[in-house]
Amino acid sequence: MLITRVLTALVLLPLMLFALFGLGPQAWAGFSWLIVVLALWEFTRMTGIDGPLRWGYLVVSTAVAGFLYLQHGTAPLWLHGIALLFWLVAAPMWLKRQWKGHKPELSMLVGWVLALPAWFGFLEWRPTSASGLILLAIMGLVWVADIAAYFAGRAFGRRKLAPAISPGKSWEGVAGAVVAVMAYTVLVHQLGWFPHPVPLYVLLPLAVVLTAVSIVGDLMESWFKRVAGIKDSSHLLPGHGGVYDRIDSLVAVLAVSNALRVLGSL
Repeated sequence: MLITRVLTALVLLPLMLFALFGLGPQAWAGFSWLIVVLALWEFTRMTGIDGPLRWGYLVVSTAVAGFLYLQHGTAPLWLHGIALLFWLVAAPMWLKRQWKGHKPELSMLVGWVLALPAWFGFLEWRPTSASGLILLAIMGLVWVADIAAYFAGRAFGRRKLAPAISPGKSWEGVAGAVVAVMAYTVLVHQLGWFPHPVPLYVLLPLAVVLTAVSIVGDLMESWFKRVAGIKDSSHLLPGHGGVYDRIDSLVAVLAVSNALRVLGSL
C-alpha cells in the first residue's frame, strides 16, 4: 500500500506542477475543473445521487460553471457570500448536529456550494502561470496542516476532536497543525511568494482561520463517507482513495480564502 501510495504521488505531483506553472488560463480552467468535477462525481456517490440523475447533474454542473466563467471570468459576489456562510456557519453546525438525512435536491445544491467556489479559487488565485506560486502557497498551507495534524495526533493525541465523525483526529493534532502552519506562513512571507507583501500580523491570524477551515473541510467529507458507509470517496487514485479524499480540505480553503480576498478588497 505504501509503495502504491508513493508511486501515485510521484505521478500526480509533477503533473500538478506542470499544469500550475505551464498551462495557459483556459487550459488551466479545464484542468482544474476536471479535478473538481471528479470530486463532485464522488460526492454524488456518497449522497445518493445516482443513475441518470447523477450524470445529468454533472453535465448541468459543468454547463453552469462554464456559463459563469464565460459571463464573468470570476466568481460573482453572491457566490463568495454563500461560500463564507456555508464554510464558516453551516458546515460547523452540520458537523455539530451530525445531520444525516438529505434529499437529492439539497445534496445537489450542496455539491454546487462545494464545487463552484473552489473552482473559482483555483482560477482566481492563479490567473496566469506566473502567479502559480500564490496558489502553491495556499495548497502548501493545506498540506502542512494535514501532515502536522497527523503526526502531532499520532505522537500526542489524547482528546478526540470528533470521535463520531473521524475517530483518528485529536485536539492535539489541531494544535500541531496550527503551530506548523504559523511557521510555514512566516517562511512563505519571507520567501515573498505573495506579489503584494502583506504584514505578518495580518497573515498569521488568517492562516489560523484557514487551518480551522481546512479541518472543517476534512471533517465534512469524513461525515459524508460515514453516512454513506464507505471508507474512500472512490478508488481513482491507487493508495490514496479518491480525488475528493485528496482535496477535501483544499475545497474549503480555496473557497474561503478567495472570498476573503475579494470581499476584503471592496
